[in-house]
Amino acid sequence: MILLGVNIDHGATVRQARYRSASSEIAPAIEPDPVALALAAERAGADGITMHLREDRRHIIDRDVDRMRAAVTTRLNLEMACTEEMVAIALRVRPQAVCLVPENRTEVTTEGGLDVVGQRDRVARCVEAMQSAGIETSLFIDPDPAQIDLAAELGAPVVELHTGAWANAWFTDRRPEELRRLIEGAERAHAAGLVVNAGHGINYENAAEIRGLPHAHEFNIGHSIISRALFHGIAEAVREMKARINPSE
Repeated sequence: MILLGVNIDHGATVRQARYRSASSEIAPAIEPDPVALALAAERAGADGITMHLREDRRHIIDRDVDRMRAAVTTRLNLEMACTEEMVAIALRVRPQAVCLVPENRTEVTTEGGLDVVGQRDRVARCVEAMQSAGIETSLFIDPDPAQIDLAAELGAPVVELHTGAWANAWFTDRRPEELRRLIEGAERAHAAGLVVNAGHGINYENAAEIRGLPHAHEFNIGHSIISRALFHGIAEAVREMKARINPSE
């Protein structure tokens, strides 16, 4: 069975669109609450909750991380950049897992995988700090052989393959090639002893194809689930996605 991690960032995006500068005096009126969203996703069958604390705090904010750590009963996965600030926050909060991701302040959402090769020393220090604290560490990378090999060399037990290029090519003739890259990347990562996760751009249509990714352990999905929840509610959105990625269950 492929596990489902629900990313609740875009629930917080809706909140921040209205309450980014709100004072604490109106806290009881602030909605939607990403913690409540996460707990509803758990009740519907989510195997874990993913959240990305960005340096600019555009959606998830520090208070969310603390509250989420106290409330989540499945598994909290904190996406974060390889910076001293984020390392310190992770070591204080102690989520069950962290996923190291690239971060560009001009992007709307994460646009590519972490360049482990180009930032070897920085990533190595971050992986060592997390592993020493007993926090499972995943590297969000493109399905590139050099990135996969170095991820294994640095001792990160998990990689999350960036599926964005494949998802973006869904209606083009590049799609078979992007799927091939993901399959070969998953096989290479598994052969190197890495747990294989995947995420970015997975939705209710393309899930039927990506669920065949060899050795897939967990998919982290956010935007599509939050979008579906606007029409059908978070519980139904989570249940349907779980059924799509595990149709025989």
